[in-house]
Amino acid sequence: MTREIILDTETTGLDPAAGHRIVEIGAVELLNHVPTGRTFHVYLNPERDMPREAEAVHGLSSAFLSDKPLFSAVVDEFLAFIADASLIIHNASFDMAFLNAELGFLRLPSIAPERVIDTLHIARQKHPGSPNSLDALCRRYGIDNSKRSKHGALLDSELLAEVYLELIGGRQTALVLEASMARRPSAAATAQVGLQRPRPLPPRLTAEERAAHDAFVAGLGDQALWKRI
Repeated sequence: MTREIILDTETTGLDPAAGHRIVEIGAVELLNHVPTGRTFHVYLNPERDMPREAEAVHGLSSAFLSDKPLFSAVVDEFLAFIADASLIIHNASFDMAFLNAELGFLRLPSIAPERVIDTLHIARQKHPGSPNSLDALCRRYGIDNSKRSKHGALLDSELLAEVYLELIGGRQTALVLEASMARRPSAAATAQVGLQRPRPLPPRLTAEERAAHDAFVAGLGDQALWKRI
């Protein structure tokens, strides 16, 4: 069984090396490319001010975040949720830089890059030269993102889950699987096969009836369909 975590973060800025921090984490669990309904979502106190430009993106103010937990208070729950699953992230280098910076502050191991699948990279390969932001991909695939007036980690993860399935052909794969399952014999049909007679019944045609049939077919001519079977 394949377990994947769709993940997104919101931050105070663009670069953790410049002192910026995570203020929101949202994650959605997939099993075999199907959302299970299990999510992880938390707002975080960044222990610093919120730049006006960042607040304009996600709408999270310093006042709103002032009573939220520190990353250190939720890290165990977060790591338990992602466990050893693959992480599906849009523009993964951005989020991974922040997550590994936060883990580094606590002297915890970094998340290995081998675990991460970047949907932006997939989208650029599949749609070269086209806009590949999350909003653009939602429009391309007909995914309703009308609730996304601002960036939000959990909402963006839920939207990315739908986009990811489109990028990897997940919906079409599910339809093919469903059709394949529909073509499989049912249990009742399988049981009927098991009840077939070990020896077929003797033919009910008499010798006279068979001879009459052969004579009839012979009179149809060499081009008759019966003679091609």
